[in-house]
Amino acid sequence: MACQTMLIILVGAVPEYHIEPVTGDLDDDITQRVKFTEDISSIVTEWYLIKHEAYKVNLAGSLFFAGVLIGNVLFGPLSDKIGRKPVFLTGLFFEVLFGYGTALAPSYVVFAVSRLLVGMMNGGMALVCFVLTQEYVGKSYWAMTGTLTNMTFAVGIALFAALGYYVQPWRNLATAANCPGLLLFLTLPESPRWLYSRGQTEKAEDILKDFAVRNGKGRIPVKLRRTVSTCSPDASSPGVFQLITHPILRWRTVVLMYVWYSCSLVYYGLTLIASEDKGNRYLSVAMYGLVELPAYPLCMYFINKQWAGRRKSMANFLTFAGVSCLLTMFVPVSGTLISATSLALLGKLMVSAAFNIAYVYTSELYPTVIRNAGLGVCSMSCRVGGILAPFVPSMKSLHTSMPFMVFCLSGISAGCLGLLLPETLNKPAAETLDELSSPTYQRILQPQVNMKHEF
Repeated sequence: MACQTMLIILVGAVPEYHIEPVTGDLDDDITQRVKFTEDISSIVTEWYLIKHEAYKVNLAGSLFFAGVLIGNVLFGPLSDKIGRKPVFLTGLFFEVLFGYGTALAPSYVVFAVSRLLVGMMNGGMALVCFVLTQEYVGKSYWAMTGTLTNMTFAVGIALFAALGYYVQPWRNLATAANCPGLLLFLTLPESPRWLYSRGQTEKAEDILKDFAVRNGKGRIPVKLRRTVSTCSPDASSPGVFQLITHPILRWRTVVLMYVWYSCSLVYYGLTLIASEDKGNRYLSVAMYGLVELPAYPLCMYFINKQWAGRRKSMANFLTFAGVSCLLTMFVPVSGTLISATSLALLGKLMVSAAFNIAYVYTSELYPTVIRNAGLGVCSMSCRVGGILAPFVPSMKSLHTSMPFMVFCLSGISAGCLGLLLPETLNKPAAETLDELSSPTYQRILQPQVNMKHEF
């Protein structure tokens, strides 16, 4: 998924070029007069996306994120209704199919449409994949599995840069980046949490028994408690509309949507800036992926500490990302130990940590019956940031500091707003909306000092 997300950075690379003046031997066709001085294969060199056509490169990147937005809206609620497994495998199949359409595109229009379709599948698959990973394990492991899941995305960026270095023809690169998807059609069990929330307790028990065998526990008896709040198989599950009508979910969703939007805008904006750095673009892309790796051990440390937790850690990382972007405006671009490039990399590290926590934190704030719908809506606003991100670096034409000012304001404001959410560390995850609204569950989410007073 990282390869598909970052594909436009390398296949849309703009080489150095000059345009020869019109002479008697040449007509006014720019394709006859442009001379690329770098030996680079990209959609720019094949379809001459320069001058008044240059916007099409950013447009293709934005269309991908627009597709991700649509995929989040469609696949999130759908996986809450019919299951995680079928939605995930369907999205994976069509992403691979449309990915080959990108590599074989005969024209820019087909290329752009294929990026939109790949984005739709990528968005739906990424969302369900993350939720499945969380729901396969106990809540005490959610921080670890969520962090490892997101860490593979950073590793994917670095591997994509290495792949781009060795496979430089853009069509070959698009094909090679798509091929690993063929290896992932594995047999996956359905989420036992989803089955339980839908009242299919027997199937959930069977999967948990299989987990026990695979974990070396043997064939142990598993009996799940049936509650009146658990949905029956034929009942309609809560939909996206509940995120608006439910008083608790409504406020959480508004705050989380802005946090996700800001994370995405800063994360992808700083990553796309790497493609504009002078020098080795492959090394720049790899660095912007590798710099994320230290963020994940930091996340694991802070979000599991009682004095930090999910809420404070996410808010502080977002604020530090904004401050790092702010400081880039007051230091040289390069050539010193503290440069704009190093601060931008630091900002990428901070926002990567915040983004990772947002995934884990959001999955804990929504009940199982509506978790995918909640993550889908948050991801939808996240993709709005992704759609705008390709155009933010171009704001340098107004002033060199404008892109980083946008990132600064987004990070700091989202960090402050995130402090309004409740802490979920060492708190049980709600399975149904009834549990979320129960007075007992609300007391559990109160700060520890109130719990001591209550007991």
